[in-house]
Amino acid sequence: MTHTTTAQHLTAIDLLRGRAFPAEPVTSAMVESGPGFHVAQLRADEQLWDADPADVEETAQEYRAELEGLISALCLRWGEPEVLDLADHLERVAMGMPVRPPLDVLCGQVPRVHAWRADGRWIAVGLGEGEPEMPAFRLLAAVGRADAVR
Repeated sequence: MTHTTTAQHLTAIDLLRGRAFPAEPVTSAMVESGPGFHVAQLRADEQLWDADPADVEETAQEYRAELEGLISALCLRWGEPEVLDLADHLERVAMGMPVRPPLDVLCGQVPRVHAWRADGRWIAVGLGEGEPEMPAFRLLAAVGRADAVR
């Protein structure tokens, strides 16, 4: 299991904030980008479906602590976040209805995000935990144009 630090996550977010948005969708191993957004995987573990439940819970606690540390650090920069529940966006995607990026990408991976607006950008972080019978942990960061998400 690879452990990452809040400082590493902040560096990754700052790099995303400074990166230009592509005109067409682009996907790499760790970042999905498109017109007006980037979504990056800050940390992820393989699915733990055959792992000992105690190991799964320990991993869950590590990820939750990482997310909380990252949220705290970002609050020091930009104040309290907006907490955005993505369930309605996921439902719209499932029904084939349009959802603006990066919410269309995020809603299938995390149930909610903590988000800020700074320097003309929308910045969000969230944690996906999979399902109890199929745990898969994923810590994500997203950056978009400030007007892209309302």
